[in-house]
Amino acid sequence: MSLTYTETGATLTDGRLPSGYAHMDRRVRLGSGQECFERAGAAVLSWGAQRGAGLSVTPPGPVTEGTDVELRFFGLRIPCRVVRVVRTAERTGFAYGTLRGHPECGEEAFLVEREADGSVWFRIRAFSRPGRWYARAAGPLARAVQLLVTRRYLKAIAG
Repeated sequence: MSLTYTETGATLTDGRLPSGYAHMDRRVRLGSGQECFERAGAAVLSWGAQRGAGLSVTPPGPVTEGTDVELRFFGLRIPCRVVRVVRTAERTGFAYGTLRGHPECGEEAFLVEREADGSVWFRIRAFSRPGRWYARAAGPLARAVQLLVTRRYLKAIAG
């Protein structure tokens, strides 16, 4: 099954997100230091944001590049593929992209970032547009649900 968009990995760059999509970039400070960075990175790479936000993840293993996963939220089926995993001294996380059947079309990244001053941040970056008829029909309601889930992701990692 193919991704439903072509701009693979765009959420992981520091550049502009692709045009033609709604953009989202949110972050929350987690603390500082190596222990904070490692703990948050481990949570993100074990689907902690998704599970903490109330989504189920199948298969249940750790985040692995190239793996197709199905998220479920209130019975809604959300198929995705992990398109990149990032593990550097200053950034840990991953991005997944939408597959056929996903309500949206686009990509979302979940990143733990350490800045030069030692502060640690959890960041979510995404670009999306409606991918299914019901997402288009829901209009602003679909966007409101997406923002609600994003806040739940941030809270799940920030504690």
